[in-house]
Amino acid sequence: MNKKLAYIFIAAAAFLWGMIGLFVSQLYDLGFTTNQVVAVRALSAAAFLGLYTLLTNWRLLKIKLSDSKYFVGTGIISIVLFNWCMFSAIRETSISVATILLYTAPAFVTILSRFLFNEVITTRKVLALVTTLAGCGMVVGIGGSATDHPVSLYGILLGLGSGFFYALYSVFGKYALQKYDSLTVTLYTFVFAAVAITPFSDIQQVVRQLHQTETWLYIAGLCLFSTTLAYLLYTKGLQVIESSRASIVATIEPVVASLIGVLVFREVVSIGQYLGIGLVLAAVVIVQEPAPKATDGGMVTPK
Repeated sequence: MNKKLAYIFIAAAAFLWGMIGLFVSQLYDLGFTTNQVVAVRALSAAAFLGLYTLLTNWRLLKIKLSDSKYFVGTGIISIVLFNWCMFSAIRETSISVATILLYTAPAFVTILSRFLFNEVITTRKVLALVTTLAGCGMVVGIGGSATDHPVSLYGILLGLGSGFFYALYSVFGKYALQKYDSLTVTLYTFVFAAVAITPFSDIQQVVRQLHQTETWLYIAGLCLFSTTLAYLLYTKGLQVIESSRASIVATIEPVVASLIGVLVFREVVSIGQYLGIGLVLAAVVIVQEPAPKATDGGMVTPK
């Protein structure tokens, strides 16, 4: 796979993540709690990926017990704790503050990747990070009435925690991909997440909702599109491009969520938010590497 296709995979994953609200809001309306939605998401994704892997290439189900640490990282430390911190931050502060703090993730990834993977922090990356954070802030309405809620230190730490744990998927995923196929990594991420969150979700209460066809449709949308396919595409893209670049490209997610709010839920978007969307899209362009050019010897070097 070339880098251009890898960037497309990462962007497609972010687009699918941006659609989560379409399904989650409906499940909330049906009486699901936050923990139940997270548990259903993890359980259904694990079941679907397990069946798919069994039918297509059952050998990918094999992992070494000693490598469980990678999936404790991607599944429990990242997926479960990221969701817990994010939802807690929304309750403690506001949606706007929690969202912008979540998108400190690219900064965490860039810093961690410098020390763990020896990835270079270039001027291009720094510019993309600054542009991304500014754009995300404008998209979620930072500076408007949404920020009138008092923000406690605990709320800020929760928001930063969501960004940190969100960033760790790229880090742990990079280590796991050195030994396993992207499908194996994604499957066991959700297996470990499901095992961790299910005991705390009161999942048996969900069974009474399963007689409704619409419940299955929303669960299928959340599982197949905004979870399974999204993580497969993102993890596949990580095999080719750097974690720091992937995490920055993935910040088009709040842009997609904002557009869905306008087109589906008829939410009003301000001029400032439109400018924020433009900044986030600009950051996606900035972070990509220039095309290589040929030298005298027929070799190619970065521009």
